[in-house]
Amino acid sequence: MNPSARKTYNENFTEEKYADFLVDLNTDLKNPVKFRIAETPVFLTDDFKDKLVQAGNEIIATILKPDFKELSERAIPDKWRVANENDHPHFITLDFGVCKDETGKIVPKLIEMQGFPSLYGFQVHLAENYRHTFNIHGNQTIYFNDLSKCSYLDLLKRTIIGPYQPNEVVLIDIDAPNQKTAADFYITEGYIGTPVISLADLIQKGNQLFYMHEGEKKRIRRMYNRLIFDEIESDPDIFTKVVDIRQPLDVEWITHPNWFYRISKFTLPFLEGDYIPKTQFLHELKEMPHDLESYVLKPLFSFAGQGVIIDIMDDDIEKIKDPENWILQEKVSYEPVLQAPDGGVKVEIRLLYLWPDGDAAPTLAINLARLSRGKMIGVRYNKDFDWVGGTVAFMHK
Repeated sequence: MNPSARKTYNENFTEEKYADFLVDLNTDLKNPVKFRIAETPVFLTDDFKDKLVQAGNEIIATILKPDFKELSERAIPDKWRVANENDHPHFITLDFGVCKDETGKIVPKLIEMQGFPSLYGFQVHLAENYRHTFNIHGNQTIYFNDLSKCSYLDLLKRTIIGPYQPNEVVLIDIDAPNQKTAADFYITEGYIGTPVISLADLIQKGNQLFYMHEGEKKRIRRMYNRLIFDEIESDPDIFTKVVDIRQPLDVEWITHPNWFYRISKFTLPFLEGDYIPKTQFLHELKEMPHDLESYVLKPLFSFAGQGVIIDIMDDDIEKIKDPENWILQEKVSYEPVLQAPDGGVKVEIRLLYLWPDGDAAPTLAINLARLSRGKMIGVRYNKDFDWVGGTVAFMHK
């Protein structure tokens, strides 16, 4: 992390500024932010940024292979398979822990990946508020590939809206206004004009979908999908109450739900590189590692860290009845590289890619960062700490 920028930031930080920052962040938002926002952004060195970009390029190369769909076919649970899948994901997110390698160098290590959107709207708003309140220098940016706010939003519009009118494309989630990420939904609506609706708002006529817009039924051409099927697992009868979106419908998905599974923990065993922890499908293990304490067990079909076994006991593996749905991954040790006023904090960086129709490959566009003092990254594991939570990384232009 950039020591000069960190020193300047910490010397000028006050709790009063942070309180003002949170007020400004929530001002004029339809839904206040429902998750903790950290006291500070992250400041990347040029060297670490280059390593992140290299790591991302190596992973994207695997996704671009002609046989990737064939490799990832088993990843999609039959009950959540959705018709009319397209040929590429419109969003890819890669999560890297900031770690120390065996030579003592600070390096990124891949933790998770998703073929699913993240906070593509909120991160712009967040960075602008950090910059305004804490006077972050204009030579610092949150964008990759020489993007500016204007060109980034153009790329976002091209990805999500494509050839349609904004009101023909809806952002959809199960219960959109009450999601933790609702602030991102409405910020995105403000930036590109996509209405925010819930699953129950869908109206089906034949194989077409509609929603109510200014008192009239409006045809939906595209759905900007923010719905994760894991979240409706507890209600097996949900598609008797609302439109069953798994059926063949005359609508485009941005991005298609099947990509959530194709690009996920399932993909990790197919990856290689200096920044990829060794990962194997549990059922393909020829022999158990003698140093199990150096590994973590992860279920393939869960999200937000649920079900992960960090400290593996001897009988944990024996208890697993479906080893084909689990991976054994080399444990990654986060290095507390970010200096808070009272000590080091662990950092995770998420690279966010956009892949509009017509482009040959995805574009690395923007980032998200998370700070942690707990055993795992994530809001639920850091409830009693400060200088933790959601943030963004700034880099030299």
